Amino acid sequence: MPPVPVPDVLAYLAGAWRVERTVRDLASGAEGRFTGTTVFAPLAADGTSGPDGDTGAGHGRHGATGKGAHAGAGDAAERGGLLHHESGTFVWQGTARPAERTLRYLPGITAGTARVEFSDGRPFHDLDLRGGSYVAHHPCAADLYRGDFTVTGPDRWRTSWRVTGPAKDLLLVTDYTRAARPS
Repeated sequence: MPPVPVPDVLAYLAGAWRVERTVRDLASGAEGRFTGTTVFAPLAADGTSGPDGDTGAGHGRHGATGKGAHAGAGDAAERGGLLHHESGTFVWQGTARPAERTLRYLPGITAGTARVEFSDGRPFHDLDLRGGSYVAHHPCAADLYRGDFTVTGPDRWRTSWRVTGPAKDLLLVTDYTRAARPS
């Protein structure tokens, strides 16, 4: 199936998504699975997520509620972007535990694109889905993260991250299915 072009990545992502991710350690053969939800809620222009002001920046890289924002998708770019909050259960080697992470998707330099940051403001990668797919790179210490993003329909997209480095040889594949559009 060919990629589906998205004229505005922030408008496309806004709302709630069901998430299914497989994690494979290619060196050891171990596999894990994450299931949960991702919500892309509008950020205020000052980087807060709405009336309660919780961006998660004080909680480190993987925490935040992102609650309080209910504006429509059209407001996302005007108000400063989207807060991405993912939560669910990660099962690794038979042990299930809660897992979450928070990112910020900000308007990119070019209309319709985004700049992705960790919740503390560190840069992660750019994202341009105007052609329906995009390849991102993120160096992290001695490791390299290569992300392939592909839109497969109006309510489905996939990411595939390949992580290589001296101590890592991972493949993370995530399927997103829209659960709800913003009101």
